[in-house]
Amino acid sequence: MSPILLYDASVVGAGKSTFVQRITSYLHSQNPQQPPYILNLDPAVTHVPFEANIDIRDTVNYKEVMKQYNLGPNGGILTALNLFTTKFDQVLELIEKRAETVDHIILDTPGQIESFTWSASGAIITNAVASSFPTVVAYIIDTPRTTAPVTFMSNMLYACSIMYKTKLPFILAFQVALASHLGLRDSEGGPTYMNSLMNSMSLVLDEFYKHLKAVGVSSTTGAGIKEFFDAVEESRETYRTEYLPELERARAARENSLQDIKEDSINRLMKDLAVDRAANPKAAAEDRWASDEEDVDDDDELEVNLIDRSEEPYPGQYIDVTRMRGHSENINWPNPG
Repeated sequence: MSPILLYDASVVGAGKSTFVQRITSYLHSQNPQQPPYILNLDPAVTHVPFEANIDIRDTVNYKEVMKQYNLGPNGGILTALNLFTTKFDQVLELIEKRAETVDHIILDTPGQIESFTWSASGAIITNAVASSFPTVVAYIIDTPRTTAPVTFMSNMLYACSIMYKTKLPFILAFQVALASHLGLRDSEGGPTYMNSLMNSMSLVLDEFYKHLKAVGVSSTTGAGIKEFFDAVEESRETYRTEYLPELERARAARENSLQDIKEDSINRLMKDLAVDRAANPKAAAEDRWASDEEDVDDDDELEVNLIDRSEEPYPGQYIDVTRMRGHSENINWPNPG
């Protein structure tokens, strides 16, 4: 069975990295142990409470990118992600090599949610991993900070936009308090939090809440982590029955569209050639392919030296960190012309 990939997202300060550390600890505590394969995609973080197998900081120097391209913090994160994405096929190869030995892959995204979720590089990475492994999005919510209806609705709108953009199985993970304490599933009875909110702001999202998985977790005590992984396993089936068929339909539609464009280009080319030959019959009569004797094959004269760098590390390569993140090498990115 393929490993399942957890793609976590949240607004800044919701405890996303701490949540990753807690679920990593939970998987290590299982009998037998189930250590996950972790990717850190936050180039600006100074410390993470877990050991990442692949760390973007080992490949891209965030501060150097800001300096070389004269960017601010958010621009630096976007550019670092763009540079990392250009070689994400190598990352997928590393993950696929470990796919038979791990059950969970965890993708820790940058704290600036818009830098990843709504960027081109974030979309490329999400589509790449989702087409290779069963993928589940876990949206982390800091419950104490969402006691105000407006704040809660802002988080729900963020969650709604991410779910409909990725079209992947989606889990709401409420930090600290249980989901039932918010009245998320209670639509009847007394003046619960969700009742008062729905009466004023969220009637339009009623259909969204009906199909949303919500789990209460605590990154401090570990409460609710087992229920979270139960929801993850349920989402594997959702991925197989809903996302994969949609992915196949999208691929088929894309191939048909490309084929139509190719046929249209060929038809227009042939029409242009017919018009040109009609206007210049003498030039058309001289058009011919070179004979076999006139063909010059220069391939034998070319010497291509292929270098296999798999045995020794080289600047800019992706490092599979199993124990501790090493010091990244200084990489001078060229200024754009």
